Amino acid sequence: MSAAYEGRQVVGIDLHRRRSVIVRMTEDGTPLETVQIVNSSESLAMVMARAGESPEVVLEAAYGWYWAADTLAAGGANVHLAHPLGVKAFSYRRVKNDVRDATDLADLLRMGRLPEAWIAPPATRELRELVRHRAKLVGLRTTLKCQVHAVLASCGVNVPMSDVFGLSGHELLERVALPKVFRARVDSALRLIEALEFEIGLFAKLVRGRLDRDPGYRAVQTIPGVGQTLAAVFVAEIGDVTRFCRPEQLASWAGLTPKHHESDTTVRRGRITKQGSRLVRWAAVEGVQRAGKHTRLGMTRDRVAARRGHNIGVVAAARELVVCVYYGLRDGHIRRLHPAPARAA
Repeated sequence: MSAAYEGRQVVGIDLHRRRSVIVRMTEDGTPLETVQIVNSSESLAMVMARAGESPEVVLEAAYGWYWAADTLAAGGANVHLAHPLGVKAFSYRRVKNDVRDATDLADLLRMGRLPEAWIAPPATRELRELVRHRAKLVGLRTTLKCQVHAVLASCGVNVPMSDVFGLSGHELLERVALPKVFRARVDSALRLIEALEFEIGLFAKLVRGRLDRDPGYRAVQTIPGVGQTLAAVFVAEIGDVTRFCRPEQLASWAGLTPKHHESDTTVRRGRITKQGSRLVRWAAVEGVQRAGKHTRLGMTRDRVAARRGHNIGVVAAARELVVCVYYGLRDGHIRRLHPAPARAA
């Protein structure tokens, strides 16, 4: 271990599930210490106690980073979160190991070239956990429903109704004659679906309890096609909307802007990047497909679809919806939804 250093230190942490590597260096890149720890708040705090006052610390937004960021912040460190896509170039090195990764993170930070991700405050993280867990439960329910449909198709059962899980559909599932194994599968899926319905409703109530008084949450629900579920996704995933200077930045963060590759005189624009919150993109697309054709979003969707096709029309309207979400979260109301006043002759 090197001698004590008086200036502000820069620390890079290569965080893993069980163990992590910590590299401390000076502001000019002189190595001070490299240590591997078994993950725990106590071990991390013990190493960081040697990093002096208010060190600059960077860790990648990897699996399970919450505890490390909170421990570092509680110890007085200035915490930076590296965006995984921005440090992807590490994988192309000839020699790649945890020490090199931690060192490169620290070097990027001290040189001002670190691609940073936003560190959501604990309240926003808790809300995200509720919203994301509900979305996972809905996905599990959809999988089970697909299995029931697959069993009925395998047995040649005709389903005349649009929703086999509605009232008439349940009657069909109860009376239809199925081989013993297939009947067991359907009954098992129905029991699991019933249990998931309860959990989905419970987490929906928990989310509403946290957001009922949020002005942005109420404002976003004035957007055509956006209800309580989609509004909660926008509020939880976006968090502090003021970190975006313009609505176009929010649309780019959500992955709803086209790729742009430029070199010399060649410029190529491709499909949307899809880099960002998958839930936000899903909510935006879901919302515009529910919007009526006489609304501003519906007219945008149909106008672009008539020229470029249905999918492009939906994406264009989804980007417009995200712009409305930006103003709703920032201002608590959305004037953009109303038609522009007619100009005087």
